Amino acid sequence: MSEFHFVKDDTFDPLFESHGGPLRKQDIEHYLKEVNAELAKRGIVGEMCLYGGAVMCLVFDARPMTRDVDAVFQPSNSVRLAALKVAERYHLPLEWLNDAVKGFLSDFGGQKPYKAYSNLNIHYAEPHYLLAMKAIAARVEEDTKDIVFLIKELGLKTPQEVFDVVEKYYPRRNIQAKTQMIIEEIFDAI
Repeated sequence: MSEFHFVKDDTFDPLFESHGGPLRKQDIEHYLKEVNAELAKRGIVGEMCLYGGAVMCLVFDARPMTRDVDAVFQPSNSVRLAALKVAERYHLPLEWLNDAVKGFLSDFGGQKPYKAYSNLNIHYAEPHYLLAMKAIAARVEEDTKDIVFLIKELGLKTPQEVFDVVEKYYPRRNIQAKTQMIIEEIFDAI
């Protein structure tokens, strides 16, 4: 297994990714610009909404990196093809940009603008919605720190306030007991 090296400045370092390591903020931004360039070559304008760790990294600076970019994008085949070309060029995992998050989307979720490039308009899940998504996913190892950050960012003071946020986006029947336990344990610890 290759060792990862971490660059201390904010410059793009394509060698960082040559071993399939985690994606840093500056790397994600560079790769999204490259997706834009690929779309521009084909005269296509794409739309994208970011979710998960990419938002925590890019928008909130809540963590230094993420392992992939969860997003929903249109036109999906064109953006997917552009992302594959970027993956090949930079030796990234083929799923560095993926839409697996679709299984967690809510009809009531909101988004905010992030960046607009010539051929790619990028939005991100608004923080209340992102908190609800992470709570519903209830992945203890992966989501707990993000949930704590979002609770603090949103100024929520009780587990009930968090559950109220979650229920704004998802029916009560979709909220697992594991979600309730995680939220209550977080408030016991903070």
